[in-house]
Formats: sequence, C-alpha cells, structure tokens
Amino acid sequence: MQDELLQRQRQPLLVVISGPSGAGKDSVLHLLSERHLPFHFVVTATTRPKRPGEVDGVDYHFIDHDEFSKMIEQDELLEYALVYSDYKGIPKSQVRQALASGKDVVMRIDVQGAQTIRNLCPDAVLIFLSTPTEEELVERLKTRRTDTPEDIELRITTIDQELELVDLFDYYVINADGELDATVDTVLAIIHTEHKRTHPRQVTL
Repeated sequence: MQDELLQRQRQPLLVVISGPSGAGKDSVLHLLSERHLPFHFVVTATTRPKRPGEVDGVDYHFIDHDEFSKMIEQDELLEYALVYSDYKGIPKSQVRQALASGKDVVMRIDVQGAQTIRNLCPDAVLIFLSTPTEEELVERLKTRRTDTPEDIELRITTIDQELELVDLFDYYVINADGELDATVDTVLAIIHTEHKRTHPRQVTL
C-alpha cells in the first residue's frame, strides 16, 4: 500500500498561474525557471507584439493572426481566447508530451483561459495571483510602459470581472512589490503540498 501511495503522489501536476494583468505572472514564471526545477514551462502562442526584452519561443510563441487561425482550425490548441484585442492559446501537444514525460507542467494564462482549463481538467491546480490592492494593479499597468493608453484602459476595466472569478481557483497568492522571491516560494510550497495529498489529483487531457 505504501509503494502504491508513493507512486500516486509522483503523478505529474498541471499547474495554472493566472490573475489580472499587472499581477506579475511573467515575473513569477521567470524566477521559477531560473531556479532550474524539474518543471515543464508551457510557452503560450500569442498574436500580440513582442515587448522589449522578450524572446520568441521562450516568453511566448509570437505568431500572426493567420497562423493562429490555422492552429484553431486544426484543433491544435488546448484553449485559446481573445485577450485585450489579441489572441493567446496553449498548444495541446506541448502539454501532453510534458505530462507523459512525468514532469509537472506549469502554465501562465489569463483568467478566461484558466476557466477553460478548469472545465477541461477539473484536477488542475489553479493559482490566482494578485496584488494587495486593486490600486496597486492599476499603478503597475500605468508604470510598466509596454501598452498603449487604450490597452491600459481596457485592462483596467477588466480587473473587476477577473476578480469576480477567483472562486474558480484553488489558491489565492499575493504578489506584493519587492516580494517576488516570497511569492515564488509560496507557489513552490503549494506544488510540494499537492504532491503530498493522500488522494492525488489525476490529470487527464
């Protein structure tokens, strides 16, 4: 029985890090990857323009609308959504291959996408990332200087809608300014705890 339980606890997890724009999802993923942990980090496909410092194939797969449409038509995406006027989606094959290898899969997606993943895979671990206050989210959006004023306004108006969906998630994690290391430690503690469940999650896609 003990061997069987330990084997079940080794089952790979599907971990979703989501939350409003400005919550720091990209920063958390970057720091997680820098710790060289045995995770597979999903690279999202997007039609939005590349921001300064971003690397194609590392931060995102930057593709045009025609290529994204082909991926939709060929059913190559686990989920996709129109987010702030651009499309984002998760390639199916990437996630399934990583799970088959036995690695925990970590992805960062918008709140709409997290809702879709919850429906597709009820045993996914959903983590909602936010800031201590809504005002701090707005301030981050205004100071990061990677979006047009119109994009910023759209993101701000979406925050309340996204916060209303927090009950879909398993965990709520605050990413305060200057506390990124602590935030990543909390995410790692969640993953470690999930692997100690007596009834481990069973991920199927």
